[in-house]
Amino acid sequence: MKNQTTITHVLLMSLSDDQETIYVLFAIFLLVYLMTCLSNSLIILLVVTCAHLHTPMYFFLGNLALLDMSYSSVTAPRILFNFTTQDWSISLSNCIAQMFFVIYFGSTEVFLLSSMSYDRYVAICRPLYYAQVMSWSMCAQLVSLVWSSALLAPVIFTICLGRLTFCGPNFIHNFFCDLPHLFQISCTDTSINILVLIIVGGVLGIIAFVATFYSYVKIFSVVLKIRTSDGKRKAFSTCTSHLIVVFMFYVSITFIYFVPNTSNLLVLNRVVTVIYTLITPLLNPLIYSLRNKDLKAALQKALHIHMLIPTTV
Repeated sequence: MKNQTTITHVLLMSLSDDQETIYVLFAIFLLVYLMTCLSNSLIILLVVTCAHLHTPMYFFLGNLALLDMSYSSVTAPRILFNFTTQDWSISLSNCIAQMFFVIYFGSTEVFLLSSMSYDRYVAICRPLYYAQVMSWSMCAQLVSLVWSSALLAPVIFTICLGRLTFCGPNFIHNFFCDLPHLFQISCTDTSINILVLIIVGGVLGIIAFVATFYSYVKIFSVVLKIRTSDGKRKAFSTCTSHLIVVFMFYVSITFIYFVPNTSNLLVLNRVVTVIYTLITPLLNPLIYSLRNKDLKAALQKALHIHMLIPTTV
């Protein structure tokens, strides 16, 4: 048997080899990250400080903003650091830590989007019982369950990584560390790890997807029974933003993890990965803000922006 040297560092994929392109990408990524932190922080601030936003829907939205900002902070600062130093290496321990939080925040978003779907289901399908069902204690318990249960997958995956030996090659085809890429640099049989990934990820993913899908099936069935077009429009307007975010999330996840990463799709896969990890956390608050009158009104009041008719006290 040949000697196997355990690697201590992993080499991430550079997004470009051209120096001028790197400067442009650094400026774009820095701007996107700062705007992501600013927009999501603003939503959290509005939800916390504005009394008329103290409702279950905005409580979940505030958690989504915190989640998006956290997810972006796992990958963006490291990418900006790599652009600055032109050093795309990362220690194996830091790579595993980054993988842990990527999976954790991704799992949390899956469950949080399901919880938000349930909130919209109760609001549209059982409006008379909404205040009773979606009480503050219920919302707090639901969000606590979301953030805590999402730890299950990354903890199991990280423990299972302890049985693997990493001996290279130490290059991964991505600009951040994820579980499939760690499998690729292992010289140990990863069949058990892949089986655990399929079982745990599959079960949790199916549960979250079915819960989201079922909620919207019930919502559509109720909305389609509304006779007036104005009534249908008002009902759909309460969940359109969330539906767009859910669609973007599942399309990105499907493409990244289930479409074969062949040479023909490598560039497209890289673009979708950038959109999912950096652009989506910025788009989510914009989607909710641009389509939500309450948020826009709260923002105008917070920034002392008055329309043509001054606001009366």
